[in-house]
Amino acid sequence: MSGTGAVSPAVLAIDAGNSKTDVAIVAADGSLLGTARGGSFRPDRLSAVTAVAGLAPLVEKARVEAGLGGPVAGHVSACLANADLPVEHEALKTALAAQGWAASVEVFNDTFGLLRAGLDDRRGVAVVCGAGINCAGLLPDGTTARFAAVGHISGDWGGGGNLWREAMWWAARAADGRGPDTELRDALPRHAGLATMDELIAAVHLGTVSEAECMELTPVLFAVAARGDEVASSLVRRQAEEVVALAVAAMRRLGVFGERIPVVLGGGVLTAGHPQLMDEITRLLADAAPSAEPRVERTPPVVGAALLGLDRVGASDDVRRRLRESFARDREVGLGD
Repeated sequence: MSGTGAVSPAVLAIDAGNSKTDVAIVAADGSLLGTARGGSFRPDRLSAVTAVAGLAPLVEKARVEAGLGGPVAGHVSACLANADLPVEHEALKTALAAQGWAASVEVFNDTFGLLRAGLDDRRGVAVVCGAGINCAGLLPDGTTARFAAVGHISGDWGGGGNLWREAMWWAARAADGRGPDTELRDALPRHAGLATMDELIAAVHLGTVSEAECMELTPVLFAVAARGDEVASSLVRRQAEEVVALAVAAMRRLGVFGERIPVVLGGGVLTAGHPQLMDEITRLLADAAPSAEPRVERTPPVVGAALLGLDRVGASDDVRRRLRESFARDREVGLGD
């Protein structure tokens, strides 16, 4: 990675999610000048101003690595979690502009970072299933399909933050006799180093099991499902159904249902490659939309944020290609792991 600062910095790309944040400074020729990684971005729990202020140390780290002494870049392209409603977009854009990192700022929901990372021609649908679940669609003329994606009240189901709760719900009912038996009843507390569901319920309720530790229960659900447990398997099927429902709804809203169109799948739950989940998504999508072309995208969404920024500044195809190549060369530094 070049840190000389000899090439003009064009874009400060930010991909800030519920679990991690990536920052990249991209030169006008598409090369990476500096990168940094940090923790979660939660303006929904703090405020737009406080959350954006938390990005400053990462931007400074990337600036130092890039060897820059002046403005960080000409344009900020920020793909942000919890940028779901117009009022949230405006608050985050105002907070980013106030940092003075660049002359112009554009804010996207983080789903668009995944979508752009997985596309070369700005036509497709993306479903992200990580801590939460969301979907976005895009056509070359700028037409988009979006979802509110603020949780249960907006019709959402799934993502790692919901799956572990669903697993506990069924395990609790198995333990006290209200529901069918399931291996989850023993597997969940065992993973947490506890003996019974009663102990796990108390630990989660009292906060002695952290949020991060609760999220670690989601892979346990998939492992139990893979061993043939029907309750766990039903949750995996439900997750597949939700992914496909979002993709199909986005295609219909874009007016491309029945046409060939890529469906980009990303986020930790989908990139983990759980065979049962991915096989079910493939089967259901083939039944519902046979012309859709699903693909799992493991390119980190910060690349998509950078590409959106390069689109905005009118970069050439060669520049965008150089960005992908530059990132691939520098991936060993940890960005995108």
